[in-house]
Amino acid sequence: MKKTILKKYAKLAVVTGAAVQKGQPVLVYAEVDQSEFALMVVDEAYKAGASKVRVEWLSQPLSKLHYRHQSLKNLSHVPAWVEEREKEFCRELPAVIHIVSQDPDGLKGINKEKMQKVRQNRYKVLKKYRDESDNKYQWTILAIPSKEWANKVFPNDRASVAVKKLWDEILKAVRVSEDNDPIAEWEKHNKTFAEKCAFLNSQKFDYLEFKSKNGTDFRCHLIPQAKWMGGGEKTLSGVYFNPNMPTEEIFTSPMKGKCEGRLVSTKPLSYQGQLINDFYIDFKDGKAVAWEAKEGKEVLDKIITSDEGAAMLGELALVPNDSPISKSGVLFYNTLYDENASCHVALGAGFTNAIEGYENMTLEECHKLGINDSMVHVDFMIGAPDMSITGYKDGKATPIFVNGNWAF
Repeated sequence: MKKTILKKYAKLAVVTGAAVQKGQPVLVYAEVDQSEFALMVVDEAYKAGASKVRVEWLSQPLSKLHYRHQSLKNLSHVPAWVEEREKEFCRELPAVIHIVSQDPDGLKGINKEKMQKVRQNRYKVLKKYRDESDNKYQWTILAIPSKEWANKVFPNDRASVAVKKLWDEILKAVRVSEDNDPIAEWEKHNKTFAEKCAFLNSQKFDYLEFKSKNGTDFRCHLIPQAKWMGGGEKTLSGVYFNPNMPTEEIFTSPMKGKCEGRLVSTKPLSYQGQLINDFYIDFKDGKAVAWEAKEGKEVLDKIITSDEGAAMLGELALVPNDSPISKSGVLFYNTLYDENASCHVALGAGFTNAIEGYENMTLEECHKLGINDSMVHVDFMIGAPDMSITGYKDGKATPIFVNGNWAF
């Protein structure tokens, strides 16, 4: 891939994605084998005026070794220096850039119960820092190919061809090309969300109903004070940023504990380097009460039982079947991309900033209104070409999706 294109992408991540401000620290997460692109992002962050940039290097093979050889006690321990680092994060509020390129099967074979307990134990210590910084800093997630990921997406091609193909699809999805200005393209893209959000917010639906021939038959109530969102969003201090690159979704957080019916997945879910495929979840009184999966059921078990909130929903997201990523016909095995090809929901934590006027509320007040709280937020795809979504207000039905696409 040409360096000129990669530099465009890196600049887009910094300027439009994380919206790095002059004098602001920046934190970058990247896999160890993606150092070339990570350095481009660091360079662009300094050009944007970052005061300092810290890179946290990640490695799936290293994680596997840690889980294989360390005790549960050691893995769960949060040393004092980590807590100090979290306190510093809350003080400095850096812009955060996540560069994802993981192998969808990269953590296959890890002891799933051990991984779940480690996450639960560390979360108990670190949650207060996550809550303190919530909605106060900019962050963005973007992807670049690794050989392992590309080979999963294009298994019939040799590695170099697969990587090239995946690069092409990624750049197309984030509106980066040799002859355009991707920053200007994203400004246009963000404006397209306004019309749909305005209509949905004007309807003040009581609940939505999802139906598809594949077995999805589901009703979910909405929070009266919640709003539909899409594209970029603002921090509490008013900085506009784009958390997901790409994005094609309009979403909200539903009412905690008020949904019924069955949701059937329509795409594989890659969760922490492990695949879950061909699954459904049944909900009753707002909670997941039964589920099955042809592949990865044990992983799904661990997600839903992570904590009390993990069995409830934190997000409803609407994505038309004719979205650009859907029309590409590519199954990415990566939630960042696959969720933008399909309507989806998320198990676990909701978004406090979905509440109108959340900036004047405490976290506890947002949760009391119906925002779900959990250590996890796991999206899974439910969109289908025949899906219908209907909004209900005082018993009156309004079509939102017909045959998988917007009805208005």
